[in-house]
This record gives sequence, C-alpha cells and structure tokens, in this order.
Amino acid sequence: MTKFIVTLVLALIPTLFFAQSAFDKFEGREDITSVSVNKKTFEMLGEMKVDAKDSKDKKGNKDIAKYLGMADKIDNLKVLTTSSVKATAELKSTFESYRKKENLEQLMKVNDGGKNVQIYVKSGKTSSEAKEFLIFVEGGDKIGDETVLVSLVGDIDLKDIMNK
Repeated sequence: MTKFIVTLVLALIPTLFFAQSAFDKFEGREDITSVSVNKKTFEMLGEMKVDAKDSKDKKGNKDIAKYLGMADKIDNLKVLTTSSVKATAELKSTFESYRKKENLEQLMKVNDGGKNVQIYVKSGKTSSEAKEFLIFVEGGDKIGDETVLVSLVGDIDLKDIMNK
C-alpha cells in the first residue's frame, strides 16, 4: 500500500509543476488564432530602461517606466480569436466550465447588438488585488462574427495601476 501511495504521489508531482491552462488545447488549431505571452516576456519588459524623454505619453501623463516595472507581476497573457461557429461553441463551453471550476466572480456582462461580453476576476488577498482576469466576447450569430477570449494571470494590484 505504501508503494502504491508513493508511486501515485511521484506520478502526480509533474502535473503540479507543469500545469496547463484549460485553454492551451486551442493553440495550434487552424480555426483559432492564438497569442500566448509567458512570464519571461513580462519579466524582460519589466527590466526595460526607458529614456526620460520617452517616458511620458503624448499628453505628458504618467510615467511609462513605472508601468513597465509592473509587467513582471504578470505570469501569462493568452488571447484566442475565432470566427468558426464550432470553435466558438468549444471556447464557450471551456470558458463556462473553467470560470465555474475556478470560482471566478463576474465583474461585468454586456449585451450589445447580439455580442455578449463577460468579464470575470479571480480575487487576490485584498479587494484591490486580482490573480486573474478572464474576458469572453461572444460574436453574434452572423457568419464572420468573431469570438475572443482573453486570459490575464498574475499578481495584479489595481492600486498600483491607479497610483502610477
């Protein structure tokens, strides 16, 4: 019995370290366009140096370098888009089961001209912190309407964004 438990634990340990997102299965499909940006990319962005003359936006507001410094708190950004009815149904099904399984809280839901936008969040330790934002824009029922799923995972503190 002890050997069985040890074997089971050893078999499950890799899944803890190499966990996949529920949405990874959609990458590489011809009917879905996917963009995935990993933690290393955000860490590199956070290390970027910005010239003082380039550090403000066109109106002279906000220091861009401060925003770049927050980038290393982001673990992953995934964007999936499709205009396929079949792929939309699969994305929506996966989205619904994922948000329920992860206990994501709905922030907003908008229906505009047949296009449904849903925004969910996984809260962090405080009310201003978020571990994940999940956005699902379901295209209408017309051919060519595009469905978009955006997943942003990390330690995002809204106070940092507002105070920059």
